[in-house]
Amino acid sequence: MKIKFPIIIYSMKGGLAMKILIVGYFTEASKLNIIRHFPEEWDVVIIPPGKEMLNHIKDCQVIIPEHIKVDSSLLSIAKKLKLVQTGAGFDNVDIDACTQQGIWVANAAGVNAQAVAEHVMALILSYYKNIPFLDAFMKNRMDENQLDYTGSELKGKTIGIIGLGAVGKKVAEFCRVFDMNVLAYARNAAVQSDGFVKITDFDTLVSTSDIVSVHVSLNGQTKQLINKEVFKKMKSTALFINTARGGIVNERDLIDALKNKDILGACLDVFESEPLPIDSELRNFGNVILTPHTAGMPDGLKFHKKRYDFFVNNIKRVENGEEPKSKLNIL
Repeated sequence: MKIKFPIIIYSMKGGLAMKILIVGYFTEASKLNIIRHFPEEWDVVIIPPGKEMLNHIKDCQVIIPEHIKVDSSLLSIAKKLKLVQTGAGFDNVDIDACTQQGIWVANAAGVNAQAVAEHVMALILSYYKNIPFLDAFMKNRMDENQLDYTGSELKGKTIGIIGLGAVGKKVAEFCRVFDMNVLAYARNAAVQSDGFVKITDFDTLVSTSDIVSVHVSLNGQTKQLINKEVFKKMKSTALFINTARGGIVNERDLIDALKNKDILGACLDVFESEPLPIDSELRNFGNVILTPHTAGMPDGLKFHKKRYDFFVNNIKRVENGEEPKSKLNIL
């Protein structure tokens, strides 16, 4: 293995190899984790967005894109591209443009469902049990007789799940264990409830839920789905959670809702702009818990073994002339 720091990591074992281009922001440790997961005979390049990235797009067969848009302009350079492989979300890929160029597009739907659902429950428990506050209280060696603390049990609370896909269903399963009531809204009318989950309309869900958790993909229909009007409909005691995509929420409206106490608080793993700007007002709220888009990366350092297992197997399928799993287009 040949390693070049700080920007690019290569893994190659003689002869012609599949070239895999991973575009995004990764630590050196996470790069090494990812590289070790691919076959040694593949040429794997991990690089942030920028001019140097364009040099590698010219001859890669597979691109795994983060923080860049895969559109007709980019595809005009990618003469050898066979597959655009994403994680769960694919809002940064122009699928029609890829189809016109004969390039497969696939995501990894459901692969991170367990991880994201666990993260949602961790956020909910941290919020209602006031874990960040209590942790800081103890570490600051404050007088426990002066503890001003409020908390809450989950039993009996109603969670409204927007989007009942793999993640939404898993969150619902977990909430059953906590004796919570579960409402769900799904744009797909064919989605069926298991009897425990009550399917309802959007307005009823946001106006009656104690917790509102978003689990839909970002597209033209869901962009800024959660805005000022929606926050106004929520209970003033509602907790808002987003582990899906930042663009589903109008962030300015969310900040205003928090300032105006239209809602109780928020737990956020995704943001309109990522990484979250250092000067974002969201960092200043005591009633907001933030995580850096890590809900789907349970193995640490931007790495999820299940996800990369899926990537490797899908790339092998395309290399062998087969259709990728979880394909998003038809060639």
